[in-house]
Amino acid sequence: MWSGPPQPDEGLQVSWRNVGSCKGHRESPGGLVEACTAEEAQGEESPAAAQLVVSRLRSSSMEIREKGSEFLKEELHKAQKELKLKDEECERLCRVREQLEQELEELTASLFEEAHKMVREANVKQAAAEKQLKEAWGKVDTALFAEFQAWRASPTLDKTCPFLERVYREDVGPCLDFTMQELSALVRAAVEDNTLTIEPVASQTVPTVKMAAVDCGSTNTCALSGLARTCRHRIRLGDSESHYYISPCSRARITAVCNFFTYTRYIQQGLVRQDVEPMFWEIMRLRKEMSLAKLGFFSQEA
Repeated sequence: MWSGPPQPDEGLQVSWRNVGSCKGHRESPGGLVEACTAEEAQGEESPAAAQLVVSRLRSSSMEIREKGSEFLKEELHKAQKELKLKDEECERLCRVREQLEQELEELTASLFEEAHKMVREANVKQAAAEKQLKEAWGKVDTALFAEFQAWRASPTLDKTCPFLERVYREDVGPCLDFTMQELSALVRAAVEDNTLTIEPVASQTVPTVKMAAVDCGSTNTCALSGLARTCRHRIRLGDSESHYYISPCSRARITAVCNFFTYTRYIQQGLVRQDVEPMFWEIMRLRKEMSLAKLGFFSQEA
């Protein structure tokens, strides 16, 4: 009869263990038990090794962190040092700028003060000069006006009267005093007689040879001054067919004198309907034109 599984001998105890993880082993039960026991021992040693690895990793991490912290501190120190240098340079530049601005303000104020001083001095001098000139002109005008009034009361072209004698001596004579004395005398006589003609030169009809009666020169030389000048006008004396080429300066001088004589003739003929004072100031203006022409000041159109 079946009486169940065989019972182990008394006093013999066998420990049964799970050998599911020992898949590759096909030994006897005794060998299986020994392999599993070695694996358990190795499993018990793994936590210690893991802790050692973790400890080493932590140590390395701390070392890296410390080195990184030192590097950052050094870089921060350098950056702070450079920033401090830049701040010092900015402060220095600011001080320089403030100094320059202050010097510029002082210089500007000094220049303005000097300019105002010069203007004040110039105004004072100008006022003094104008006062002296006004006083001088007052004295001169009084004498001239008296002479003009006397002439206006009985107008004449006789140059021996005090008014015209002064004008001849101070204005007409110097204005018509050219280098070529002989021709100057002829021009003066023609102006006084009102027989002088001035006409423009046509470029296509300008002769470049001598005339039969007199040497009229050329368009490149003024017949009155004898200077090499471009002559755009020529004069004719009385009924003569001879022409003399004159420079713009010579023409301006002759024209200024002719304008004066024309106005005095109008007054003599009673064609000027004005009071004595406006007539006098027109005479003064014409005398001024003669003086300017004698000095070489004239319109470029001349």
